[in-house]
Amino acid sequence: MTSLSPTDQAKRLSTPPLQGRGRGWGLSALDLAELQNRARQMRNNPTEPEKRLWRALSNGQLDGFKFRRQQVIGWFIADFVCASAKLIVEVDGDTHNEDDDRARDAALTEMGYRVIHVTNRDVMANIDGALRLIADTLRQIDSPHPNPSPEGEGLDAVEAQKLLGINLEGSVG
Repeated sequence: MTSLSPTDQAKRLSTPPLQGRGRGWGLSALDLAELQNRARQMRNNPTEPEKRLWRALSNGQLDGFKFRRQQVIGWFIADFVCASAKLIVEVDGDTHNEDDDRARDAALTEMGYRVIHVTNRDVMANIDGALRLIADTLRQIDSPHPNPSPEGEGLDAVEAQKLLGINLEGSVG
């Protein structure tokens, strides 16, 4: 008898594979394989707006941020994902259901992603505007907090000072 790979064994047993940095997302290996096959089909047959946007996003062309297209995240396939910024860009056609989009966006937000939408029309008629929106969003995510705590004055630092017996003025006691 030949031994099965861990993925094939998981498919045989229909058990959840290891994925999502330990989050699991409740997907069986069969469900995950089906989503990955669907994503591959979508990458091989993109819409014209997706082709145009991918030409502008691929190879780190947008401010050096690396994107993937048709990426499986949980139970969803995201159009474009910048993993380092945890940003998802969805290209919406005329057939998108706003209620479904809201529910999907909420689930992806709960997973730690920020989701923005651009329309097919925006990509086809105003690609520069769509890219500006994406770049501005990436800058917002990448920039530091506008009011950072002074060095050593976050909540963790206050707790550490209490544990070490240092009062807030810096003397021991």
